[in-house]
Amino acid sequence: MATMSFTVPGMTTEDATDVVTVLQNRLHALNDLQLTLKHVHWNVVGPHFIAVHTMLDPQVDSVRTMVDDTAERIATLGGAPDGTPGAIVRERTWDDYSVHRADAIAHLGALDLVYAGVIADHRAAIERTEKTDPITQDMLIAQAGELEQFQWFVRAHLESGDGRLRTAGAHTEAEAAKAGAGS
Repeated sequence: MATMSFTVPGMTTEDATDVVTVLQNRLHALNDLQLTLKHVHWNVVGPHFIAVHTMLDPQVDSVRTMVDDTAERIATLGGAPDGTPGAIVRERTWDDYSVHRADAIAHLGALDLVYAGVIADHRAAIERTEKTDPITQDMLIAQAGELEQFQWFVRAHLESGDGRLRTAGAHTEAEAAKAGAGS
C-alpha cells in the first residue's frame, strides 16, 4: 500500500493507514463473499432449490452494498481501495469456495463455514478499530450484524428441531457440505 499523505480530521495518517489495511482485508472478504453467494445461487439443485436460490439474491445485494461502503471508507480515509480479482486472490488468507453443483442443503452447510470465517474476521476488525476509528467500527458493527443474520438464515436450514446443527464439528467446506446434505 502506498503511503497516505492525508486522512480525515482528528486522525493521524499512521492510524488511518492501519485502519485502511484492516478495511482492505474486509473489502477482499466481502468481494469474495458476494461472488461466492452468487456462485451458490447458480449452482444449487434439489428439493430446496427455490427457497435457497431466492434467499441468496438479497444477501448478494446487501453484501455488494457492504463492499461499496467499505471501499468508500478506505477512500475517505485517504487510501486507495483495491477491488481487483488479482488483489483478492493475491492477498486473501482463505481458500477458494470448493463446492460446485450440489444439493441446496449441501451448499448451505459449506456456506455456514464461509459466513463463520467472514464474521469472525469482521469481529476482529471491530476490535482492532475500537480505539482508532469509531466511525469505521460502527460501519463494521452494522455489517457484522447483517452478516450474522444471514448466517442465521443459512443455519435455519441446517438446524434440527432440538437446536443441533447438522454441520457441527465440520472443519472444511467439503465436510460441511456432506454433513448438511446428510451424506
